[in-house]
This record gives sequence, C-alpha cells and structure tokens, in this order.
Amino acid sequence: MSISRALSALLFCALSASGFVPSASSRGGSSSSLSQPGHESSAARRTSLLRTAAVDDAVEEASTASPSKSLTLFSPCKINLFLRILRKRPDGFHDLASLFQAVGFGDTLRLSLLAEGSEGDEFSCNMEGVPTDSSNLVLRALELMRRRTGREDAFFDADLVKRVPAQAGLGGGSANAATAMWGANELLGRPATLDELIEWSGELGSDITFFLSRGTAYCTGRGEIMTPIDPPLPSGAKLSIVKPDLGLSTPKVFGALDYDGLSSEDPEALRDVFLNEGVVKTDDKYYINDLEQPAFDCLPELKALKDELLGVDGFDHVMMSGSGTSIFCIGEPADKEGFMKEFDGRVGVSVFNAEFINREEGCWFENPEN
Repeated sequence: MSISRALSALLFCALSASGFVPSASSRGGSSSSLSQPGHESSAARRTSLLRTAAVDDAVEEASTASPSKSLTLFSPCKINLFLRILRKRPDGFHDLASLFQAVGFGDTLRLSLLAEGSEGDEFSCNMEGVPTDSSNLVLRALELMRRRTGREDAFFDADLVKRVPAQAGLGGGSANAATAMWGANELLGRPATLDELIEWSGELGSDITFFLSRGTAYCTGRGEIMTPIDPPLPSGAKLSIVKPDLGLSTPKVFGALDYDGLSSEDPEALRDVFLNEGVVKTDDKYYINDLEQPAFDCLPELKALKDELLGVDGFDHVMMSGSGTSIFCIGEPADKEGFMKEFDGRVGVSVFNAEFINREEGCWFENPEN
C-alpha cells in the first residue's frame, strides 16, 4: 500500500478525534455486516460527503510525509454478552455462537520496526509467567504478518504491558495478537487490507478475528467466523469485571460440559434481542452462557461469587464471560466506594471498572482511561 493510503487512515483518526469525521454510511461498509435499527438522514449524508472531501484534500497535502516507525497501541479485552455452544465437531472443537463486545480495560503494546539487517524480533513483557519465546501470540502474529505479506526481512521490537489476567475469559492474549497484526501492518505501510487481516487471523486462534471488528460482532464457528455489527453497540456503557485469582483452563470447562443441559435458544434471535433492546433493557433470561454451569461445577466458589454480585444494588445484569473465571456486571453499583471496599479489597479478588468501547473505521481502539 502507498504512503498516502496509510496517511489517509492516520488523518481520518486525527479528524475523528476532533469530531470532524465522515459517517459510516458515506465511507461504505462490508456487505456482510449487520446493521442496528435506524437510518441516517439525507442532511447527515450530505455533511458526510463534505467531510470526506475535506479528508481527501488533507491527505493529498500530506502525502509526502514519512510513515511512523513506532506505535503505542491499546489492546482491549472482550466480554461475551451471550455464548451458545451448539455442538462438538469431529475435529474436537466446538461450534459456538456469541455476541462479543470490546471493553475499555486492557493491555498496551509498544511496537517498532527494527533496523534493516536485524535477524529476529525482540519481545518483552512486564507480567510474570507470560511466555516470551516463539509460543507467545504477539510473536506468532508478527511471524504470520511476515509470511503473509512477503516481508521476511521485517523484524519488530515489541514491549507488552499486561493488565488483563490469564484464564479470565476476556480474550487478553487474542487481543494482543490482533493488536500486533494491526500495528505491524501500519508500520509496514499497510500491505494488507482489513479483510486480509481478518482472514489470516484465524490461523492463530479462535477469538483473534473479533478484535479486528469495530467493537461488536456476532461470531460463529470456533469463534473465528466474524460478522461485524455496524454500527457497533454504543460506547460508554459501564460495567465492572470481577476476577477471582482462581483460574480455569478452557479445555477443563469444556470437559465438564453437559450437552443435555445446553440452552435451546436460537442464537440469531438472541443477537437480535440485544441489538434491538440494548444491553440494559435486554431481559436477564437472554444473558446465556452455556459454559457458566460447567465452570461452576469445576469451581463452586465462582458461583458463590456470582450470587454475591447479583445482590449488589445498581447492577442490571451479572454473568460469567467466556470460559471464565471473570464475571462481568452491567451497570454501576449504587455505593461504588462500598462495593470496591467489599470486593476489590478482598484477598484473592480483583475488580476492574470499565466501559464498552468501539473504534472508527481505519483507526485502532483507544484507551478510554487516557
């Protein structure tokens, strides 16, 4: 991709931060994405076209600039607003259907291109226990980008500052991989399209593809078949993520799954309820996680924690995310100070207060705490 094309996205991000952005309808979108109710007015469309022209003019003026050689990127986590397990496949994996939502709690990836002649990537991480060898998803993502773009001579210095705990059901490692793919593509001048990044990401794992959406997506297959929700759910919805120090591996949770106990709700109908009603007004009965009960069977302490959280005044919905062991609580506690003292002050429990986030087309996710 040309430098001017890469600059187009950078300028779009800068203009979007100031509120001077083209709307989603004027930019166009994937024909496979799902739209929420509502239509843009003709006046808004005319304004969008004018703004798009302004962006194009700005790009042309700046097209001689040099691309950045380093990036600092936010790596968000996710929750599953519902998670249906549909069947076990012959290959041992499970077909699922889930509505994923990006959350403004996450890690930070500092990524830069190493000098020509370098012979390998350099990787560091602040969190004890995170592998720093070739098994790490960040390094695997960078290797994938080299192989797929043909840039075998491009190596990176990656520094990962982690906050998202492991075995949390929050997709922290998957987000790190997607962030590395996005960042590497930017630093290389965008040799790959977003659709190509989405296609390639399935080689690394199930949840990575989601983080290349705009923040809300309906995911099927192993989780790698992603249908973007466009526009995504509104950013800013508050939630608390409560994570006990106890962890569960995904294989262990699936191993405890009672197939006769799975929900019979149609996942597409569940998706439509959330999109039409919104996360707060959606009835509790639609907050379904087929992995919650097997996780509770493995760790009864986890169910006891959820029961406590259900009694907190101010939370609209409480459910485990993914295969656990994090429990997310939609809303804000009426007595936030008391809630934090009771739960975050408890030995063996951490609380992360966050909100829903999404991103503009052509831009990466931003940390709402900044």
